[in-house]
Amino acid sequence: MTAQQQLLQILKHKIQHDELVLPTLPDVALKVRQRSAEPDISLNEMADVIAQDPALAARMIKVANSAFMGRSIKVTTLNQAVTRIGLSQIRNIAIAMALEQVFVSKHKQVQKQLDMLWQNSIEVASISAACLAYYNSQVGRSGLNKDVLTLMALVHNIGALPLITEAERQQDLLGDSRFLLFLTTNLATQVSVRILNVWGFADEFQQVALNWQTLEPCNPGPDYTDFIRLANIARDGYSDKEQEQRLLKYYMNMHMAPQENFMLHPDIQTVYQDVRTVFS
Repeated sequence: MTAQQQLLQILKHKIQHDELVLPTLPDVALKVRQRSAEPDISLNEMADVIAQDPALAARMIKVANSAFMGRSIKVTTLNQAVTRIGLSQIRNIAIAMALEQVFVSKHKQVQKQLDMLWQNSIEVASISAACLAYYNSQVGRSGLNKDVLTLMALVHNIGALPLITEAERQQDLLGDSRFLLFLTTNLATQVSVRILNVWGFADEFQQVALNWQTLEPCNPGPDYTDFIRLANIARDGYSDKEQEQRLLKYYMNMHMAPQENFMLHPDIQTVYQDVRTVFS
């Protein structure tokens, strides 16, 4: 048995027997989620929660001042930022901004993989949000929220994280980083659903994690999963190129994308850059 086969067996065994060590949400993200569920929480109280993490507080001010929020007048304080963003969006945006803290390893090679995973998640989030904005401009309001979609995109493949971390513990079997990428692509779905369930994320988040790799459109749709699929098409993320092309043409007919090379469209590119800037 090769080292790669051994690592594959270890990971499959741990998944089947629920033995993988799952990542935990950062404390500040948990607090934001808990407090945002309180019906009588005020904007000032939410700002106090976020202020406990200075890095997150700075990011929230950056978000409030970004084109993502569609405002031109700059805010300078956290209270102003929370007021601008609003309680309805603050939960998803704060969790999204805090998620990067989860993608950390002491092992240099594994950290490189985690960095790639996080950057890919940001790319998927930025592209899917841009395509949703384009879709809304073509057909009117879709009922889909950009902050929800952004967070979904960031966690749609979160199951890859503990698989990479587990591989760190099997350094003698780690081998080729490309094989590690293969493992996370093929084994992550079940783990992603488990993590989102443990984190208390809504069922619609778990459905995205379960179905985004299936190259079939949602019916009725488009749904959040469709926009994440579209972003992965832009990232050349599927091996079945024939089915990928058929799905892209379907999405074009649904006015989710204007053309095959839709990332070159100026409206999509503008929103894509706006979202990317939030995470830079």
